[in-house]
Amino acid sequence: MKYFQKFLPHLLAFFGFVMLSLVYFYPVLQGKQISQSDIVQYTGMAKEQNDFRQQTGDEPFWTNAAFGGMPTYQLGAKYPHNYVKSVDGFLRFLPRPADYLFLYFLGFYILLCVLKVDPLKAFFGALAFGFSTYLIIILGVGHNAKAHAIAYMPMVVAGVLLVFQKRFIVGGLLTMIAAALEIQANHFQMTYYLLLLLIVISFYYTYKLIKRKEFKNIGIAFGVFVIAGLFALGANATNLLATAEYTEFSTRGKNELTIGLEGEKLENKSGMTYEYITEYSYGIAESFNLIAPRLFGGGNAEKLGANSALYEMFIGLGAPENDALEYASQAPTYWGDQPIVAAPAYIGAIVFFLFVLAMFTEKRKLKYAFLTGAVFSLVLSWGKNFPILTDFFIDYFPLYNKFRAVSSIQVILELCMPVLAVLGLYSFFKLEKDEQWKALWKSSAIAIGIFVLLFVFKGMFNFSSESDAYYKQVYGEIGEPFVNALIEDRQAMYTSDLLRSMGLIVAVFALFWLFIKEKVSQIIAIILIGSLMVLDLYVIAKNYVNADDFVNTRQVDQPFQPTEADLQILADKDPNFRVFEPSQGMAGARTSYFHKAIGGYSAVKPQRIQQLYDYQIAKNNIQVLNMLNVKYVIQTTEEGQAIPLQNPNANGNAWFVSKVKTVQNADEEMKALDSIDSKNEAVVDKEFMKKVSAQSFVKDSLATITLEDYKPNYLKYTSQNANKGLAVFSEIYYPKGWKITIDGKEVEQIRANYVLRAIEIPAGKHTIDFKFEPEVVRTGSSIALFSSIGMLLLLAGGIYFEIKKKE
Repeated sequence: MKYFQKFLPHLLAFFGFVMLSLVYFYPVLQGKQISQSDIVQYTGMAKEQNDFRQQTGDEPFWTNAAFGGMPTYQLGAKYPHNYVKSVDGFLRFLPRPADYLFLYFLGFYILLCVLKVDPLKAFFGALAFGFSTYLIIILGVGHNAKAHAIAYMPMVVAGVLLVFQKRFIVGGLLTMIAAALEIQANHFQMTYYLLLLLIVISFYYTYKLIKRKEFKNIGIAFGVFVIAGLFALGANATNLLATAEYTEFSTRGKNELTIGLEGEKLENKSGMTYEYITEYSYGIAESFNLIAPRLFGGGNAEKLGANSALYEMFIGLGAPENDALEYASQAPTYWGDQPIVAAPAYIGAIVFFLFVLAMFTEKRKLKYAFLTGAVFSLVLSWGKNFPILTDFFIDYFPLYNKFRAVSSIQVILELCMPVLAVLGLYSFFKLEKDEQWKALWKSSAIAIGIFVLLFVFKGMFNFSSESDAYYKQVYGEIGEPFVNALIEDRQAMYTSDLLRSMGLIVAVFALFWLFIKEKVSQIIAIILIGSLMVLDLYVIAKNYVNADDFVNTRQVDQPFQPTEADLQILADKDPNFRVFEPSQGMAGARTSYFHKAIGGYSAVKPQRIQQLYDYQIAKNNIQVLNMLNVKYVIQTTEEGQAIPLQNPNANGNAWFVSKVKTVQNADEEMKALDSIDSKNEAVVDKEFMKKVSAQSFVKDSLATITLEDYKPNYLKYTSQNANKGLAVFSEIYYPKGWKITIDGKEVEQIRANYVLRAIEIPAGKHTIDFKFEPEVVRTGSSIALFSSIGMLLLLAGGIYFEIKKKE
């Protein structure tokens, strides 16, 4: 009975998290699904592989539906022996996206319990973390992998803290399992940021242990981390190895081109330019959005309502009330430094106040590790606005230059500040009355003082956005009054949100004061403060992600509807060709949903196809479209109607060439495509020429090479040629995983025309098979199986020893 009573609060918290996750996303109970923009794009990209899996039960690991062809390693590929994914599925038992919100709550609750916070405060703290606006908005737009990784961060930190608290078995097991789940979430940028926080925490504890001369415990702790880390990595080996392999061929890999689009010298060889990495840099002053949500206008599509200047402007122009409300409901009020912001990264005014309070009430020095993590992530999120630190990390810190959107490192602050806020609430009630009052008035003075300064400095801001000039131009005569109304609304939002945050802090101050004066009990004070803290965040989050974002399941499962152009193309009896839709370019997956496209939507595009698009396709090089076997181009008329234009000169699936042009490097290879005769000539880099027997071949006019069988991971051709010849295939060259045979005898492929495959074929009639059987999947799966068994044995052994120790 005592055992049950001990765990009853945790059980109640668990069910509370389940209930609140479902309440916030209540349309899931009606069978609806949230419409997420990024998931819509993913659905288009993954259509071919998902259909193949459903029809055959096999995993293709390759798709030809996007970017001309690419591995599916970052498109939801399902690997053998991925048992960590099964554990994750067990924890995410709620409908999406309530499952991620539940994970937010659960992980943070575990962390607070490890920090010895009592269940009630930990419950409210977990809710405050989960309802943080940024964490909710990423669910709204479909950054599921990011949300997934963030949700497991607190569990990893909890495990690390337990190890440093000398609870080596429990801490090691939690670290191992949580780290495995974190890696499995497959958002390495978030995991990388987590490692930065863990380094800070490790420095703190290492210094502390060295000071106490506990060198043995340092060795044990890091030994536990090594073992936990190896098994966590091993359990995810397939995905890690596959990702590492593909990264070198993606836009995150090394850029071999040294000449830019305008002929300029390229100095950045990392694959991503400085401008791309730092495009989403948080403004320094914009950081105050963390404590007052709409200081910088909120998001790019704010709902202003009938009390706004924008609404009054449209009414003044004679617009009907309904139209004026509609215009005001999508107001581009954001005027910060980032290109696009769906919502402000608001962590809560009360969270901020309690965070300041913790600096005076929390006696454990660990608070400085979390404070360092928060400040460190904030400064790094400024990106190009604070180049001293950003440039150092890009140039010298391993892998930092592989990630863009530097502002997203604020997720570390999103974790650290709520931790400190709850520690502030927890430790306040452990102080004597006079200490409580001193801490309270000092914290209040600092917090309110910051808001007063923001009022004072309001006149320093012009409340203008770089996009305002665009609106003035596009809206013509009403452009000027439109922008003036926006500026007026921005100023009103600045003032109202400062007052709102100050009011919340005053309310919490009053509750603390009433407790000190013994007007309310501790439990009532905690419940009221916790409820206010959560309600504050809940209300703001609801402005950006709510029931309006949910649609019926069919719309999510089938996000794209075929146009008349699509239907005409799908009626073509030869399905093995490519389609190009210029309006989609390389940033849309609609075409991939219906056809084999040369475009797509991904943060890790194949680098060479992206470069081919930038240097050739975007400049209307028809020969490049021919060699990619683009049979149809979907154009959009002025009336917005999509029409399919057939390209009669597409080269087909494969063809023989008569001439090979040797080039010395990637620059020459790309330049040669400017004037290539793709049907008769192949451009080959010198490193591949040792696999080609001649510079020229006799091209028989009767020679044929025909695609007989097609699957995403298998292509079968038959060739007939009176002479030996070099065949070029309209398939994207990828050197790993493809096994190529001629009449059953394995041969090597070469890269031709910058992105395509080519092989030399003997004279006569032959069968050529391309099979995608990635060795990295076989190797990784074996490691994953071994590691999963090891984790299970360690878990069983750890439980056994813990039970024996208690006995």
